[in-house]
Amino acid sequence: MTGSGHDGRRAAILAIDCATTQVVVATGSPAGWIDGLTTWPAGHRHGETLLPTIGRVLGEGNIRRSRLTGIVVGTGPGAFTGLRVGLATAKGLAHGLGLPIVGISTGEALLAAAAAAASAAPATEAATAGDDRQATARTLVLLLPAGPSDRIVVRHGSPPELLVAGTEPELAAGETLVAIDLDGRAEAGALERGQAARAGLGEALIRLGAARLAAGDADDLAGLVPEYVTLPRGVRAEVGEVSWSRDLR
Repeated sequence: MTGSGHDGRRAAILAIDCATTQVVVATGSPAGWIDGLTTWPAGHRHGETLLPTIGRVLGEGNIRRSRLTGIVVGTGPGAFTGLRVGLATAKGLAHGLGLPIVGISTGEALLAAAAAAASAAPATEAATAGDDRQATARTLVLLLPAGPSDRIVVRHGSPPELLVAGTEPELAAGETLVAIDLDGRAEAGALERGQAARAGLGEALIRLGAARLAAGDADDLAGLVPEYVTLPRGVRAEVGEVSWSRDLR
């Protein structure tokens, strides 16, 4: 875990993302400054590892659950199991602690993180990578896996688009590709930008989530649903609302 520690008496927010092959748990201030981050390979054990790790992160950061002021959760697009576990865990914490919850598109957060990484790159690095320092979330195009062959294209402010096997994304002038979890299925520069974006995902979730919480723009606990890339056979996408007991015991 990385972070600078935390005064247990101060307010904090918690961010969770399970949309990619790396689980992210981050903590930060209500003003949007990250102060704790841990990531680990998801594997197939989200349900076993997520809650214990959240408890450890809060403990190591000296953050009391009573001082949490909001929960931020990545909503995808991503794989079924990770998103299901991540959303359920975030909703359970928000419900149990009586906290507001904010769903942030993992795609939008990754684009924001990639733009921040590009703008912060030293001139020598940027020259090697084709000088991406002027890239913004609006000029970056995110590429994610959708099963073993297909891929998903995500642009800022637009719904994800399915890219079927054997086709490549059509990039407009000035657009730059960022690839996540696509080793062997995307070009090296896009994969490098993807690594930088993934490294900044926790910080982006804290910043974007804090802004919405500060504006009072929380999501409805029952209506918040993930954006799946693929669904297991026979499983339909979640729609509508989930009924939650109002008894917090």
